[in-house]
Amino acid sequence: MAPRLLEWRTRSTPPQESAEQPVVSVSVLQRRWRKFKSLKRGYYSLLLLLSAYALSFFLPLLVTNKALVVRYEGRWYFPAVKSWLVSLPLVGGLFGTDFYSGEFFGQRGNSGECNYRLLKQQYESEGRGNFVLLAPYPYSPIEDVTVEGNIAFLPPLEQDPNGFIRLLGTDDRGRDVFARMAYGFQISLSFALILALLEYLIGVPIGAALGFFGGRFDILAQRLIEIWATVPFLFLVIIVASIVRPNFILLLLLLALFTWVGITVLIRAEFYREKAKDYVAAALSIGVPRWKIMFKHILPNALVPIITYFPFSVVAGIGALVSLDFLGFGLPPPTPSWGEMMSVGLQHLATGKWWLMLSPMMALFITLTLIVFIGESVREAFDPRTFSRLR
Repeated sequence: MAPRLLEWRTRSTPPQESAEQPVVSVSVLQRRWRKFKSLKRGYYSLLLLLSAYALSFFLPLLVTNKALVVRYEGRWYFPAVKSWLVSLPLVGGLFGTDFYSGEFFGQRGNSGECNYRLLKQQYESEGRGNFVLLAPYPYSPIEDVTVEGNIAFLPPLEQDPNGFIRLLGTDDRGRDVFARMAYGFQISLSFALILALLEYLIGVPIGAALGFFGGRFDILAQRLIEIWATVPFLFLVIIVASIVRPNFILLLLLLALFTWVGITVLIRAEFYREKAKDYVAAALSIGVPRWKIMFKHILPNALVPIITYFPFSVVAGIGALVSLDFLGFGLPPPTPSWGEMMSVGLQHLATGKWWLMLSPMMALFITLTLIVFIGESVREAFDPRTFSRLR
């Protein structure tokens, strides 16, 4: 019976696999990215916002009153492309000027900037082989009633005197609302992103020093920060605006002087928590320099509040710029700004010009909602808990 029992046991034992399956290791950052992608609301908000922001850099070719291509007497011209190149920082001066008079293209009696919409109609009526290719939306955010074809308070989806449809109408100065709203999106988001980076460049090193060194240095610095945080920011902006006209860079610097306090408090708390752990004591015992411990060992372990705080810092930056523009202390006119558009809309809301207020408000609401969705998803992705309420 023993040999048969042994033979039965041998046959009933399943054969083992000859080769083991390779184990693929996934880093913490990859797991967090996968979790973020599983949060559909935040992931699609990020894709939509990044796509819109990337597209906004091509607005000088998509939403402009300058023609993309002009063929006149056998020669080719690209006014919109040249205007875009001239507007580039640092290297724009290498491309000369983007000014083309109307007489240069045969627009009789127009020695000023060429009106390419009228030029297109002129070439079509002449039938001499010249032609103009306009931008997909052939209006500038700053051209007003002084340009032929622009009238004030044109309702949305109505035609102007030249037969062109205005998607969101015009404002009190005949400027196209859709063009100003599109350019205002790029300005607002760029301002907020740069402001957040400046805020981090100031706040992270200060918070790291406070949390790592502690003691009297921390107590004294905390009192100074509390005093600085009580300075009325709006009064400072009013004083500066009464002396010089604020511009993009000046507003960035003024806001950066005050917005770094929030991230400083978060980084200080993280460094206090991390410096009490064993790996910091081990690094100190073997003589690792303090600056290397701070920024090479502790800072990577304190990235969670830095990353999760960033989207909400962008929201605060957009809100600050819109508020200053609404009060009249923001970017100088005729810069396209949502705050300035809402200020104009509020003045004419009682007269039935509802689109002047509704358009920038909806743009601001949608943009801030998308950023908040991204911030919630980032915070959830960095949460150590596996359950997500955003699924």
